[in-house]
Amino acid sequence: VEGATLEGMLVGLGAPAGALVVMDRGIATEENVVWLRAQGYRYLVVSRERQRQFDADAAIAIQTAGGDPIAVQRVLDAEGEEVRLYCYSERRAHKEEGIAERFCTRFEVALQALHEGLARPRTTKRIAKLWERIGRLKEKSHGVAQHYSITVEPDAGGVNAQAIRWERRPVDGTLVTHPGVYCLRTNELTWESEQLWRTYVMLTDLEAVFRSLKSELGLRPVYHQTAERTEGHLFITVLAYQFVQIIRRRLQAHGITDRWSSLRAILAGQCRVTATFRRPDGRALHVRKATQPEPAQLAIIRALGSDPTPGGVHKMIV
Repeated sequence: VEGATLEGMLVGLGAPAGALVVMDRGIATEENVVWLRAQGYRYLVVSRERQRQFDADAAIAIQTAGGDPIAVQRVLDAEGEEVRLYCYSERRAHKEEGIAERFCTRFEVALQALHEGLARPRTTKRIAKLWERIGRLKEKSHGVAQHYSITVEPDAGGVNAQAIRWERRPVDGTLVTHPGVYCLRTNELTWESEQLWRTYVMLTDLEAVFRSLKSELGLRPVYHQTAERTEGHLFITVLAYQFVQIIRRRLQAHGITDRWSSLRAILAGQCRVTATFRRPDGRALHVRKATQPEPAQLAIIRALGSDPTPGGVHKMIV
């Protein structure tokens, strides 16, 4: 559904030929890439190719804003019209390894249950039925079934099974053999690998900030039914993002390069509290003030030129 909106968006925005279009996987269909090239646009997108590959010896090392290492391999296609960046992230690799291992374990446990059922009465033992159940397990395996060789051993009669055997054989070029690898493709041939990668990462950063701001501003979930409400939603979101960028640029000038979510988490510890005291005359004294900022919070506040104890002190006797 997303892929069909690209042409209308670019036409509506009045994007000129030669503009660089950065897209995520949802919109980066092959048809859209061909259309962008035909219309004279530059593009930087996530490749949808299923075969993963990466040559660590041909890669260069760069770092994210958070200090995480990224390895990038640049490959020019045979026609010399497109560059592919094969990227490897160690953090992403750990995450994908955990996902793959969880699905593999779940698949093997299900196969083991079928195998053990052969020794119990009133369980499925007919070979044809077992293959049907194995087929259903494969459908629910999230793709890990392709990494297994499964055999069903028949008994002497040849109708029922006496054992189910399996062996893990990872298919090359998949998430199991190449965790943490993804590919970017672009027809911008003059840029260096790091510049291309950092430009694409701006998209993921923008999406992360939008998710954060929409939650804070009460704009999620989105139930707009009219164009006017949608335009208002987009206006507030983009306006808020501009303020975020102003804040982050000021912080970067002072050496603070944390993510927006990290900055929020650090500052969330400071709050305003109300202390209540009982007076001798029976009345109550309420004192409201901000808590003292911690060192990390104070560094951010000073870099922005803000008041470390905002709101002042308010006293009220009731």
